[in-house]
Amino acid sequence: MKAVIGFTKGLISLPMPWPVWLGLLVAVNVAGPIYFFEALEAKVVLVAFLASAALMTAIFAAKGFVRLLGIGHIFWVPMVPWLWTRVDQVGPGDPLGYWIIGLVIINSISLIIDAIDVLRYLKGERQPYVAVAI
Repeated sequence: MKAVIGFTKGLISLPMPWPVWLGLLVAVNVAGPIYFFEALEAKVVLVAFLASAALMTAIFAAKGFVRLLGIGHIFWVPMVPWLWTRVDQVGPGDPLGYWIIGLVIINSISLIIDAIDVLRYLKGERQPYVAVAI
């Protein structure tokens, strides 16, 4: 539980615009699935988000609030292309389709940011973004 609290404190203490970006990620990856819960896509997104949060919390507990946290979204790598293939399964004008498109765009941007962060970590940038005690 301490790791969850510490990880959350780290997220909250990030400089702008990161808290806004994180709020957007939570909105499309948590609020969206709750709203569209009957859809298979929503269930997959919610499970992937929760798995990512668990992995990121474990990384935080082991390494602190470092760039390696970006690897936590690894579950999105197969999910994002799969979601894109689902768009044509949704009827025209269906809000589910608009949510899927928005989710694919936002999560793809996040994966690019994550890839850059992980590469920077592997190249030696291992200092914490923010200092948070566990």
